[in-house]
Amino acid sequence: MHMLNLGILAHVDAGKTSLTERLLHTVGVIDEIGSVDDGSTRTDFLALERQRGITIKSAVVSFAIDDLTVNLIDTPGHPDFIAEVERVLGVLDGAVLVVSAVEGVQAQTRVLMRTLQRLRIPTLIFVNKIDRRGARHDEVLEKISERLTPAIVPMGEVGEPGTRTAYFTPYPAARLRPHLLDRLAEHDEELLAAYVEDRVSYDHLRAALVAQTGRALVHPVFFGSAMTGAGVDELISGIRELLPGAKADTDGPVSGTVFKVERGAAGEKIAYARMFSGTLRTRDRLALRDGEEGKVTAISVFDQGSAVREACVSAGRIGKLWGLGAIRIGDTIGEPRPSAAGGHHFAPPTLETVVSPGRPADKGALHLALTQLAEQDPLINLRHDDLRGEISVSLYGEVQKEVLQATLADEFGIDVLFRETTPLCVERPLGTGASVEFNKKDQNPFLATVGLRVEPAPIGSGVDFRLEVELGSMPYAFFKAVEDTVKETLGQGVYGWQVTDCTVTMTHAGYSPRQSHAHQGFDKSMSSTGADFRGLTPLVLMDALRAAGSQVYEPMYHFRLEAPADTLGAVLPVLARQRAVPGTTRLHGSSCVLEGVLPVVRAHELEQQLPALTRGEGELECAFDHYAPVAHGAVPDRPRTDLNPLDRKEYLLNLTRRVGV
Repeated sequence: MHMLNLGILAHVDAGKTSLTERLLHTVGVIDEIGSVDDGSTRTDFLALERQRGITIKSAVVSFAIDDLTVNLIDTPGHPDFIAEVERVLGVLDGAVLVVSAVEGVQAQTRVLMRTLQRLRIPTLIFVNKIDRRGARHDEVLEKISERLTPAIVPMGEVGEPGTRTAYFTPYPAARLRPHLLDRLAEHDEELLAAYVEDRVSYDHLRAALVAQTGRALVHPVFFGSAMTGAGVDELISGIRELLPGAKADTDGPVSGTVFKVERGAAGEKIAYARMFSGTLRTRDRLALRDGEEGKVTAISVFDQGSAVREACVSAGRIGKLWGLGAIRIGDTIGEPRPSAAGGHHFAPPTLETVVSPGRPADKGALHLALTQLAEQDPLINLRHDDLRGEISVSLYGEVQKEVLQATLADEFGIDVLFRETTPLCVERPLGTGASVEFNKKDQNPFLATVGLRVEPAPIGSGVDFRLEVELGSMPYAFFKAVEDTVKETLGQGVYGWQVTDCTVTMTHAGYSPRQSHAHQGFDKSMSSTGADFRGLTPLVLMDALRAAGSQVYEPMYHFRLEAPADTLGAVLPVLARQRAVPGTTRLHGSSCVLEGVLPVVRAHELEQQLPALTRGEGELECAFDHYAPVAHGAVPDRPRTDLNPLDRKEYLLNLTRRVGV
């Protein structure tokens, strides 16, 4: 059996879900095409998705093209739900990137294409909506080449664009040949030599197109309409011929990746996993995180549009797994893949808001509901403030906040309120600082010696913990306690933000050996424990960080603003008030294009002002770019949720209360 795990990606409103419906109808999986407006599509299964007409959660459906079984994954298009797309990318064999022939290349399209190219995922491009009034297929093709990638091969031409009778006609061999030669010869010296010697056959060119598409070197472009079905047959043929199938090692060790977790009707966890090798069976036991183990109690695989129960799921396929209560998104099933690309592909959330229940009695239920939602979205972090009884949630944007509010109301019956959204800043040390506290000296109440030095590290390097003392100078468990506590404590720096891009070196270490008395056993009051090191480390670390100095950095967007040139005089003062810094300005016909950087906190307000400034013709694209030092106004701080090691007296008092001493 040949398998292909195919992702459908696009910017919002490009017609991605409608294309999924058309594909399922064309191959015979469904008899009637669902409507996004009516909320009757197969992949937008959440009530909230059907109400809003947008995809929020990824969904999997299956269909066959001849002897090829395709698992099609429909992903969200709105940038606020990029975390859903992130999880899908690691399980794809190929992708179709949908671009609207009316709206053209959008900011989200560019983000997606850059990521697909970076991960070398074979990708076809489908220009949708050629039947809509205002369709600009030729202009959109130029924009794709200019703003996405020049490595494109148009596979045909459009007739009667902008009408309900618009159609797509594949190029015959004679017309396609020069397009193929121009593009494919750039990556194939043998093909170029054969071209010079006039011995290139069309079959040779098609074979080269298949090979280079499979290596993500070129991207064939199809045109059509999900609403009328124009060009969809040709796209299906392109999927069958040009995209490589799943590499399936059924005889190898069990290895897979969990890319989605949902809750069933009874509240049980259901994990979606792509299998890369081996065969997973019901009743198989799996080692999970933190030393836990789980047993697979049931399996479903996708076949002809629905999930059906099977006794196993083999390499190349996607399965739904029951019974793994401790499973999380991103977990490995069996053995990890040696070639798996780690890390995040998109920027982390840059906004945060405090969420509180409308009724105080719902505080416990809200905590449980948010914890369950966070299980399904690992890029969305929860921050619990036990001192104030508050929960903060990180976000990508305002739409995500609205969806979260509706989800809590619809699925959990909890009405919530949000405070004003604020940017998520970070802290970085300015210089080098050191501190040490010795066992049984001065006012150190802990049976431990800890010395730490904090130094700046290159941007993007995170936190690096090093030892400047011999590893054998005390039990390893004490070193581990210090390292773990350092990384936990750096979640809140001098101003309350996460501290990053620094090196923390342990310069001093010491402990009180285990003390025992005859007939009485171990004397805890005279012997060091891990709790001593976990208690002392935050005090030493924050002293060192204070000595080093800490600077707060705010998240910055790179923006691209295109507006009529005659509105520039009105736009520039507003950009200045929003602390935007234009980098380049150029004229493009009657339009002016400005690019630069903008504080994330100001982007939403600028988006709201732009239509009035540009007669509704302005287009703003924003994408996270970097963190920049806060240079205006007071340095923003963040309320602490820990025991506050910045205040020694308060810290020791709170710690004593926590341990009940």
